[in-house]
Amino acid sequence: MKANLLLAAIALAAFVAFATPVVAHHSFSAEFDANQPVKLTGMVTKLEWANPHAWLYIDVKDETGKVTNWGLELGAPNALMRQGWSRNSLKAGDVIAVEGTRAKDGSNIVNARSVTLNGKRMFAGSSQGVTP
Repeated sequence: MKANLLLAAIALAAFVAFATPVVAHHSFSAEFDANQPVKLTGMVTKLEWANPHAWLYIDVKDETGKVTNWGLELGAPNALMRQGWSRNSLKAGDVIAVEGTRAKDGSNIVNARSVTLNGKRMFAGSSQGVTP
């Protein structure tokens, strides 16, 4: 009886120890500043369809002609699929407009709220809590 109880306690401790990193996740406000909204227009260079967030990369040209690559954090692939996205929704070379919130550290990272392609606006799964 004591052996079974000890075995159960060890199994539970192992589960908790290994499960904790899986549920850890950053909050929106830990990385992004809600007071820094941004609108970007650029050409898609890459779409990474992975958990916990899909990532979209675009080249944005400024007023001087300088091109900067921006990383756009999207929602989880499952959330995006529920909004009508697929792995093939965007392709390298597509020109899109993005609305989102810039990273607190000033880097070229944005938490995307919406992506517009050919006049069609799609929810981007933002963790800011704004849903369609």
